Amino acid sequence: MSARKTALVISAHAADFVWRAGGAIALHAEKGYDVTVACLSFGERGESAKLWKEGKSLDEVKAIRRAEAEAAAEALGVHELVCYDLGDYPLHLGQDEKYALVDLIRKVQPAFMMSHSKWDPYNTDHMYMTQVALECRMIAQAWGHNPGEKVLGAPQLYLFEPHQTEQMGWKPDTFLDITPVWDKKRAAMECMNGQVHLWDYYTRVAQQRANHFKRNSGGMSGGRDCKYAEGFESIFPRTVDEL
Repeated sequence: MSARKTALVISAHAADFVWRAGGAIALHAEKGYDVTVACLSFGERGESAKLWKEGKSLDEVKAIRRAEAEAAAEALGVHELVCYDLGDYPLHLGQDEKYALVDLIRKVQPAFMMSHSKWDPYNTDHMYMTQVALECRMIAQAWGHNPGEKVLGAPQLYLFEPHQTEQMGWKPDTFLDITPVWDKKRAAMECMNGQVHLWDYYTRVAQQRANHFKRNSGGMSGGRDCKYAEGFESIFPRTVDEL
């Protein structure tokens, strides 16, 4: 019996993986992938304004956002949710914390990875997270790092869609039809009560990307129907036997 395929999503804050890659997570979970999600922070300082306005304490905010992330992960079929609680605004990893992420990458041995856009002047935690993801991917490939461990191969790193796309230099080259699992993604989004204002926003994003999926799968001359999709930008070249 062959080993199950795996994937790793690296999320700067507790809700990022839901808005931006929830469909990809749910779809691949249904296809038999063990999808691990690493949340580096709960977004407690910068992405929980609703809770602060309600007078919650820091510990209460973190506990609420953790519970939301856990509920969303369950709705999506996440294999394992790993929460590092490293703080946000700003997010920063020291060497030991980066090595802990390297350990997770080597443990998961993902067929593909996902993280944020390369540029995000509105939220520097996001672009910092992708720089760290690339650095840790590199370390995980190094035979001289913890010799004797299984080194990482060459998984693609997909960058999921940022919030204000036009400002980020993000250019999608992959569109994924998430229509079959849309109900799961919407349910996961509705677990994020700290950011209710984004539920319908990311529904509209998924509908817009569905239009792009249809246009790029054949357009008016027979494009595949699609109601909801997610877009991603790949970092590394692909190796193929046919186009």
